[in-house]
Amino acid sequence: MKKILAIAAVAALSAGVSAYAANPFSDVTPSDWAYQAVVDLSDQGVVEGYPDGTFKGERNITRYELAQIIARLMAKEDQLNAEQRATLDKLAGEYADELANLGVRVANLEKKVGNLSFSGNGYMKFYQTYKTVKDDDGKVREYTGKSDDKYVGRIRINVKGQVNDSTYVNGLLRSDMNFKDSETSNTYMQRLYVRHAFGDKVEATLGKYDQFFGQTGVFFDSEIKGAELAFHANDAANLAVGYGRFDDWTGYTDKGVTNPDHEYAYAQFSGEAGRFAYDVDYVNGTSTNKVNIWGAGLTAGLGGGFDVFGDYYKNTDAKGDPDLWTAGLGYGKQDNAKVGSFRVAASYVDAERNAFLGAYTYDASPLDALENSAVKEVKFWRAEGDVTLAKNVRLHGEYSFDVKTKGTDTDYDDVASVSLNYVF
Repeated sequence: MKKILAIAAVAALSAGVSAYAANPFSDVTPSDWAYQAVVDLSDQGVVEGYPDGTFKGERNITRYELAQIIARLMAKEDQLNAEQRATLDKLAGEYADELANLGVRVANLEKKVGNLSFSGNGYMKFYQTYKTVKDDDGKVREYTGKSDDKYVGRIRINVKGQVNDSTYVNGLLRSDMNFKDSETSNTYMQRLYVRHAFGDKVEATLGKYDQFFGQTGVFFDSEIKGAELAFHANDAANLAVGYGRFDDWTGYTDKGVTNPDHEYAYAQFSGEAGRFAYDVDYVNGTSTNKVNIWGAGLTAGLGGGFDVFGDYYKNTDAKGDPDLWTAGLGYGKQDNAKVGSFRVAASYVDAERNAFLGAYTYDASPLDALENSAVKEVKFWRAEGDVTLAKNVRLHGEYSFDVKTKGTDTDYDDVASVSLNYVF
């Protein structure tokens, strides 16, 4: 392609970005058909000439030269409208290799096609869980005290569609694979929601979206089918209120394992300031679980790479006001982009029945002991670690030990997991 034609196309893409400017090139005259495009883009810093002051518009433009132009235009992306940004995204995808050589991290952020952006993650995991004895009706009656090894894999593909400047639709497609059982796979849409921003401070979410309570993931880390309204004052003060069905939330009541499938209302106030991150949570629902839970979590940096963290939750509607708490110490900061970065942590967990409702982050955990209706409380120590082995490849390990229960003489083994995690 002739250089002058490429510049005319880029000028059309960036129309409206700049005003008219003086001619900087000796071989471009006002009578040339692309004169205004050349001088406008030169004034914006999108195109450059040669050291002798010429433009050489009749030369064939190289992919590398065009990538330079695209990179400079990307720096002005916030000045483009949605249609222009979509065209620029397509060009960036076409010239991704050349842009990478220029140090422009387009492909490292999100893969874009028009108004769609793609990202994802996956893992291969080996872990131990408790082996159970069940009746013919499938209900758990007792535990053998032995463990069962499992080897599983997962991949998730996230797709974000930009509807307009204020609204986007997000979907997360998930597929799980069990490499030891006859039932080898399960594929489904884990998340699907629309999010609309009302200015810079307020946004609404509708559909099936993810929610996280606490600092450790022990209380709830899963999806909610419902609606949420969020208010963002600044990094230190954010409020979210919502209503819906909590996906994967299993109740460990006195009658055993239940999944009441009831609606819940919730509120969360959270933020980060300096070395501190916090959240204060409230969940209320009418069900067999009698859920009226208050709780809070805090992470505090101590300096030197150390931090302390913990969560506390109490259910004031259940008999005895059962509570759940965990506290721990961590060191380091694992970064998927920084090979060799790592984090290790140790914590203690104490969970009473009806304070803990499932959907936790832990891979393999003694919290599963609460599925035994005789267990009223479970306590254990937990160690975990993460290290970046290669760019976007993380090794994760967990080990829960010294497990103690209240309400049963059943012996519960230590449990452990190890996984390779990938992001793309």
